[in-house]
Amino acid sequence: MTRDTPTTERAGAEPAPALCRAVRGYLDHLTVERGLSVNTLASYRRDLDRYLVTLAAAGVTDLAAVGAAEVEGHLARLRAGDADHPPLAVSSAARAASAVRGLHRFALREGLAGVDPSRDVRPPTPARRLPRALPVDDVIRLLEAAGPGTATGDAAPRTLRDRALLEFLYGTGARISETVGAVVDDLDVDEGTVLLRGKGGRTRLVPVGGYAVEALRAWLVRGRPALLAAGRGTPAVFVNARGAPLTRQGAWTVLRGAAERAGLPVAGPDAVSPHTLRHSYATHLLDGGADVRVVQELLGHASVTTTQVYTLVTVERLREVYATAHPRARG
Repeated sequence: MTRDTPTTERAGAEPAPALCRAVRGYLDHLTVERGLSVNTLASYRRDLDRYLVTLAAAGVTDLAAVGAAEVEGHLARLRAGDADHPPLAVSSAARAASAVRGLHRFALREGLAGVDPSRDVRPPTPARRLPRALPVDDVIRLLEAAGPGTATGDAAPRTLRDRALLEFLYGTGARISETVGAVVDDLDVDEGTVLLRGKGGRTRLVPVGGYAVEALRAWLVRGRPALLAAGRGTPAVFVNARGAPLTRQGAWTVLRGAAERAGLPVAGPDAVSPHTLRHSYATHLLDGGADVRVVQELLGHASVTTTQVYTLVTVERLREVYATAHPRARG
C-alpha cells in the first residue's frame, strides 16, 4: 500500500481521487501540525483506507456527500466484522472512530464539506484497564537480574548496558521511545537529570535516581566505549553490539531476558514490558505521597486526566490491604 492509494477491501471498490486527496491532506496535517508518532499515523492511515473503501462501495465520491448514516454504518461494521475482517476490539474501534471524526472535522475546517456528519457519532468507550505495576520487590529482582550496575568487577559491556537501561526506565519513568532516543548531551549524570523528548515534540527535564546514575556512569565509562568502537559513532546513550543506537525491539529483548531470569511473566496479560516499568514508576511515586500534578509533569502527560488512572491503582491496593487486614472488612 502507498500513501496515495488506499487499500481496496473488495474488487471494484476504488476510492475516488477527491477522497484520497482529502485523506492525504489530513494525514499531512497530523504529521506537521500535530506531530503524531509514526505508529499512530500508520494506524490512522489504515483506518482511513478502510473507511474510504466503505465510501467507495456506497458510491460516495466526495466527503461533502457523506451523511451520518454512512459514518455510523461504517463504525458498526467494524465492530461486527465481516467475511474478510474479524470484529475490532473496542479500543481499535474507538481509534478508528477518532480517525474518521478527525477527517470530517478537517474537511469542514478546510472547506471540503459544508457539515460534519460525524459530529454526533459517539465512539465506543474502551473498558478502563488499570495499569500493570510491579511490586517494589519484583522491580528490584528484575533490575538485579539484568546484572551488576557498577564499574567494579568484570562485568561485560552489554551487562553494564542492560542494567543501566532498566535502571533508566524505572528511575525516570521514560517511555521506551524516549529512552532509545536519548543522546549523551541530554544526560547530566553530575546533576542527575535527563532531557526527555516526548510525544508531539514536547521535552521535559526529569531527575535521574541515584541507582540509575551509578549504573549509567558504569555504562558510559566502561561499557559504551567498547560497543561504540564497532560502529561509526552515534550520540545515542544506549547502543547495541554493532555500535548502533539500540532499537525498541532490542530494549524489549533486554527486558525480556532479565524478566525470565527474575522469574517474572513474559507472556500473557501480566507480561512484563518496558511500559510496565513506567507504570511502576508512577504508581510507586503516588504510593510514596507524590502529588498527582508532579507525577503528570514527570511522565510528560498533556492532561492530568491521563495520570489520574494511576491513582486508581493505589486505591485498589488500599482496598486489598484493608480487606485482608481489617477485622470487620467483610462485615
